Amino acid sequence: MKRRRGVALLIETSNAYARGLLEGIVAYIREHDEWSVHLPEQERGARPPDWLRNWRGDGIIARIESEAIANAVATTRLPFVDVSAARRLPGYPWVETDDAAIAKLAANHLLERGFQHLAYCGESPFNWSRWREEHFVEIANRAVGACATFEAKSRFAPGYSWNRERSRLRRWIERLPKPIGVMACYDIRAQQLLDVCRESNIAVPEEVAVIGVDDDQLLCDLCSPSLSSVIPDALGTGYEAARLLDRLMSAEEVEPDAHLVAPLGVATRRSTDILAIDDPDIAKALRYIREHACDGINVNDLTRVLPLSRRVLESRFQQLLGRTPHETIVEQRIDRVRQLLRETELPLAVIAERSGFRHVEYMSTLFRRRVGVPPSHFRRQAKDRRS
Repeated sequence: MKRRRGVALLIETSNAYARGLLEGIVAYIREHDEWSVHLPEQERGARPPDWLRNWRGDGIIARIESEAIANAVATTRLPFVDVSAARRLPGYPWVETDDAAIAKLAANHLLERGFQHLAYCGESPFNWSRWREEHFVEIANRAVGACATFEAKSRFAPGYSWNRERSRLRRWIERLPKPIGVMACYDIRAQQLLDVCRESNIAVPEEVAVIGVDDDQLLCDLCSPSLSSVIPDALGTGYEAARLLDRLMSAEEVEPDAHLVAPLGVATRRSTDILAIDDPDIAKALRYIREHACDGINVNDLTRVLPLSRRVLESRFQQLLGRTPHETIVEQRIDRVRQLLRETELPLAVIAERSGFRHVEYMSTLFRRRVGVPPSHFRRQAKDRRS
């Protein structure tokens, strides 16, 4: 009987990207020979498990993000593949996301929405953040002539205080020209940026549009508004790491270079779901619609909160957006219907009420006209995609 190879996975399970890596490794194992996998419970950058010193396995896939893990992995003298950008052990194969491609996707996403001001919000201790910043700034400089940047202080720096960091971040975002599109180095930084905007009463996405990286769906949906994010191919990265380790364990040569995996695209959510508008009245109208469309508002309600007549309001909407205020309100309500159909089992009558429609029949007719299928059919399709 063929002996199973023993493989240690020093990868945390605490974030979506790392779990995607593990899913990719599992996909490779299912398609090839079974491995005996050792997966310790640990945090990102945690000390290596004690058992690794005397472990008699065949290979390791690790996020080598500290000197302790680097030394522990090197001491085993086993074949290994690094899936971290920290580069603690240069000269060995490592698999990572393509940060240049990630930055390009984020920049193009914001530029396509018409933003003439761009900024990058990073975390300087990490290579991947610096690399994303370098490429994003280069694209921004070519496209719009400048790019503002914010570098967070390391959480491990002496005297670090999140309250002070939050104040720095708030002052930075308040000083930026508006409207502006901001790339955050990853979703957690983007969430912090959205929190600061809310505290400073800065409208997102009308004044500041924010895009993150990792597409951590739970985190992105918990953000207010929901967060747009670049989707890295974490599964593909994990699969490639497993493939390379398999070759190493078979005594094949593997290039000790970066093996970069391209991202999958952008998940567009509300934090960037807008065209950049240098008109404060229309920006205010769009924000009011986003916040109150499902409360049953109409165009007359807009004229009560804006210093514009209905005729001027509709003229500016057509000129800037190519649609009327009424159509914009309806689109917002239809988006809410889509969300409730995908994520809940609420009856259609309740969905209509929560989306700002007085009659379920009107909602269903309008939904079919806009989406192409009845609400019940859309719900079944969403269930089929999840299963």
